Amino acid sequence: MPETDSSASLVAIIMGSKSDWETMRQAVETLDELGVPNEAHVLSAHRTPEATTEFARKAADRGIRVVIAAAGGAAHLAGVIAAHTWLPVLGVPMTSALNGLDSLLSTAQMPGGIPVGTLAIGKAGAKNAALLAASIIGLNDEKVREKLLAFRKKQTETVLAQRLP
Repeated sequence: MPETDSSASLVAIIMGSKSDWETMRQAVETLDELGVPNEAHVLSAHRTPEATTEFARKAADRGIRVVIAAAGGAAHLAGVIAAHTWLPVLGVPMTSALNGLDSLLSTAQMPGGIPVGTLAIGKAGAKNAALLAASIIGLNDEKVREKLLAFRKKQTETVLAQRLP
């Protein structure tokens, strides 16, 4: 798993464990395809709480515009990051012991005042988190917006070109 730390990154992808990489690489690959500079790190709400809160507090000053946070089980990572930054935080629940339902509820059930935009469980959530992050970045970045629109157009064309036997 690449451990990058670029001051030019606009999106930070944080996962609670290296074992989440196979799922979260979907987010990295999607952002790369759309030309959105990103970085990926392993941080844990429970095992590295100081490093996690420090990351969240400094992310905006480093130029990060969106944080994608993925965790499984007692999935508090997105919520902890959201509590320590004003940036949009997108939560991706990981598949876990209860097929990700525990992760989904831990990510989605935030108290009023600390929002986390929660996506689907697993790989679809990772890809959609990247697309949503690109949409947010695209509000002020025409190049990203154009690539996102081209992605959506190609996706539509692929579906419409399908023929049944």
